[in-house]
Amino acid sequence: MNTADTRAVLTIALLAAFADGRKHEREHEQIRRIAEGLAQDAAVDLPSLVQDVLLKRVDVAGAAAALTSDDARQLAYEMAVGVCDADGTQSDAERAFLTDLARRLGLDAGQAGAYAAQADTLATEVLPATAAPAATKPAVDEAELDRAILNAAILNGALELLPESLSTLAIIPLQMKLVHRVGLAYGYPLDSGHVKDFLATAGVGLTSQYLEQAGRKLLGGLLGRVGGGLLGGLGKQAVSSGLSFATTWALGQVAKRYYAGGRTFSTEMLRSTYTELLQQARGLQAQYAPQIQQQARTLDTAKVMSLVRGR
Repeated sequence: MNTADTRAVLTIALLAAFADGRKHEREHEQIRRIAEGLAQDAAVDLPSLVQDVLLKRVDVAGAAAALTSDDARQLAYEMAVGVCDADGTQSDAERAFLTDLARRLGLDAGQAGAYAAQADTLATEVLPATAAPAATKPAVDEAELDRAILNAAILNGALELLPESLSTLAIIPLQMKLVHRVGLAYGYPLDSGHVKDFLATAGVGLTSQYLEQAGRKLLGGLLGRVGGGLLGGLGKQAVSSGLSFATTWALGQVAKRYYAGGRTFSTEMLRSTYTELLQQARGLQAQYAPQIQQQARTLDTAKVMSLVRGR
């Protein structure tokens, strides 16, 4: 895509992020931070674009009209769906936004609906049912838990290398499943609400995380579809920040400390611990790059859907 297409796609994604009007100011700040971080690698002035969206200087009609190809229009819709689904079930306002967007993009209603249904399946996948907390603290195989956290980080790092938009959306529910598994290991059965609260308290915004992951793919030339294969080849790890590996490993490890300690961390301690572990994880990413690339070679959309469903 050319720069105009990239700007229009990002404009639509940002408009989708604020479509429900319910985003907390904390999420706004995270989106601004992400725009500043991505700006150094982009021909698009992302911080200015965020301001244009927040101040309503741009709209869906103008952004849709600026797209120059069918592929760009499809990608804009897929990113918008991902943004709306990143934090769970779509609101009425988000559904109305996506319906209007599909119409303005001239997309086939059946194909647009099928993609949205797949995305909804990922976003609303229910965590496994669990029993009430045990009366006594269970014995925990910490080495096995560490292996599970590392494997989850490698898997999500592999998803970051795939060009399909759905693979990016799958990262968040897989992170939620990991936190659920860690909590359960220490005797805390968690539902989706508890897991989302944990992520928010640690400072991980679901919408902003999806925007950062998808934005890096888009700006790095890795987001798109080329015969179901990896755009540009798996060797282009340089276009990926390793963000998904790092965030997944750090979330698993901070969850391990939090639930092992009886959930006594303050918000400040939880966030500072997550930040510290995130830096450590970024140092580990290069070490596991070969495993991440090998895992990516085994994945496709059907496999990704099965992984999220736990099958």
